[in-house]
Amino acid sequence: MRLFSHRSGTALAAVLCAGATALTLSPAAQAAAGCKVTYTISSEWPGGFGASVGVDNLGDPVSGWKLTWTFGAGQAISQLWNGSYTQSGAQVTVTDAGYNASIPTGGSAGFGFNASWNGSNPVPANFALNGTPCTGAVSSPSASPTRSPSPSPSASPSQSPSQSPSPSASPSPSPSPSQSPSPSPSPSPSGSPPPANPVGKVLTVAAGSPFRPVTHVATGGLYGLAENSRPADSTLLPLKVNSLTQPAPGVGQRPNGQPPGGDSLLVAPQATRVGAGEYIRMPDIYSNFPYQWVSWNDWLAKVDTMVRARLNATSVSNILGWELWNEPDWTWKTANAGAFNDGWTRTFRAVRALDTTTPIVGPSISYYNRSWLSSFLSSAKAAGTLPDIICWHELGSPDNIAANIADYRALESSLGISPRRISINEYAATSEVDVPGRIASYVAKFERAGVESAHRAFWYEYGTMNGLVTNNSQPTGTWWLYKWYGDMAGRMVTTTPPSQAGLDGFASYDGTRKIVNVILGNEAGTNTVRLTGIAALGPSVQVTVESTHTQSRSTSAPAATPVSSTVYRVTGDQLLVIVPNMAASDGYHVVVQPASGVPSYQQRYEAEDGSVFRAQRLTASSASEGGYVGRIDNATSTHSTDSYVDFVVNVPTARTYTMTIGYANGGGATATQGLAVNGGSWGTVSYPATSGWGQFGATTDTTVSLKAGYNVIRLAKGSPGFSGATGNAELDYIQLT
Repeated sequence: MRLFSHRSGTALAAVLCAGATALTLSPAAQAAAGCKVTYTISSEWPGGFGASVGVDNLGDPVSGWKLTWTFGAGQAISQLWNGSYTQSGAQVTVTDAGYNASIPTGGSAGFGFNASWNGSNPVPANFALNGTPCTGAVSSPSASPTRSPSPSPSASPSQSPSQSPSPSASPSPSPSPSQSPSPSPSPSPSGSPPPANPVGKVLTVAAGSPFRPVTHVATGGLYGLAENSRPADSTLLPLKVNSLTQPAPGVGQRPNGQPPGGDSLLVAPQATRVGAGEYIRMPDIYSNFPYQWVSWNDWLAKVDTMVRARLNATSVSNILGWELWNEPDWTWKTANAGAFNDGWTRTFRAVRALDTTTPIVGPSISYYNRSWLSSFLSSAKAAGTLPDIICWHELGSPDNIAANIADYRALESSLGISPRRISINEYAATSEVDVPGRIASYVAKFERAGVESAHRAFWYEYGTMNGLVTNNSQPTGTWWLYKWYGDMAGRMVTTTPPSQAGLDGFASYDGTRKIVNVILGNEAGTNTVRLTGIAALGPSVQVTVESTHTQSRSTSAPAATPVSSTVYRVTGDQLLVIVPNMAASDGYHVVVQPASGVPSYQQRYEAEDGSVFRAQRLTASSASEGGYVGRIDNATSTHSTDSYVDFVVNVPTARTYTMTIGYANGGGATATQGLAVNGGSWGTVSYPATSGWGQFGATTDTTVSLKAGYNVIRLAKGSPGFSGATGNAELDYIQLT
């Protein structure tokens, strides 16, 4: 689709047992002191990051606090909430905001900030509370008559009348009217009581009901890449790009009058660097849109040239499929080319005569049309030319997506056709593509419906991932929604919106870190996220809410906007989170994790969540998160059918990591796979035989040298530059420590 057509935080957390002395203003010179500091990097993007800091008081009550630390790599705070700050070089001082000045014994205070970074982003050091270095233990200082000779014993209690009714909330509007009848001058040791009643519309998130791997199905784009690494890798890696639709080799297409670009073979090295596969759109060999048909001899000669170019590109291994035509329901020239169903079969056979393995995608009609598809599928079934991946476009509204996919599945069944994989390789209209709230609704419906891939529609310029990046390296507001999506790990979990129109969202649960991520939008006013199945998170949880808004596709957005950060008590396994003053155009991110803290960075990466090429995602009860990748069987000299898995990982510091691999090998003898990091030199991993295929629990260890930030780790049976592995192994997960 083109504008001129007929239609218009990887969470990195460090729990620091900070024994910072908690001094009070009372004359009790021998007050016990101690605290724990939880420093969490909640999101990270090129050149910047967001973090939250929690301070748990393990000693006597504190009234008025000051936390200091030292950054170790030149980080600089640009914005802070729930406190005030000063920074001199690497030294940072944060003081309370007044309403959160008092921290009772066993209580906590918290704040968040956005900051810049360059090169690496290690956890800061030398935390101190009120001037006393953190020692990680509760201490009882010796008496000192000169230390506090004059404070009044009533100084601390006199603070309470001025406390905010919700001291753990941000200065944003109170998240729920239900909190106001029972204000508390300071949070209880286990957090504030959660809202008792929902407000507005309710999105239900069943954290205990996983239904598919986190494969980031909708983080794709039509013409998303252009030659010369546009946009920059640094903007793409955080998104975990699933796949792209790019023009054919030798592209002639001039989208919106721009020079031809985005040749699928020329951009393949960059797509590979960020873990993305590619579909090749064959009719983009033409220079005009709608496509200007010449003759069958001309078209078949073009098909032959394109397929041979792909087969001769032996170092290209990320091609996922051939898209034979685009929007034939209005671009196919029937008067000159004949009926499309016949043309499809003729083109299909021409491709298969040269390439017997690459999946074929189609018919890629401009909107879901049951009668059109029924005719096409019946013809293709009779001719033996059914597409491997069925495709159509969703460009008008997300409201009908669920019904369209359900109807298609019923159509398949009625025609006796086995279920096809589904790709929606263009989604969102011109008025929607840069609106985060609207995009949240599209993605939610694609995830729930089980599509394999979905790509942002092209309307304006190629090489920007369709408006996610401006000036080649700066994120726009919509980029942040996809960044939150990229941070999801573990399993996608069931979400239930109030209806197919309006409020909707999608969510994941990472059981290894016990983090629930929810992304929602497409609704105005104050609304509610109802979380169920969260008992594993413990008796109190940290709930962080942020938002994003797109001013324009050419305006950079250096950070998401903080909304609130609150510690709540959890009763049972349910929690209501109120999202105040939503704008329908904005996207919202809710992160729920144990208040006691989470591991300092994502260490476990599920194989089924990775980029899987010529292998299969499978399920087993013994596998981590219930899934694994098997049938990693191919190693060929052309590399077009090589089997491998790419893991896009994010680590806090540059160093050598131990990589533990969960696997199964039922072959009876030791197997091997190739291992490469960031396209570098190849090593080998050995997998001793295990009790059987699909039976997990065995591990093997190796080491990998990683740079700070994002890296791509490949485990391969075969791959360009690698001569091939021995035997076979199934992959469950990798873990970096």
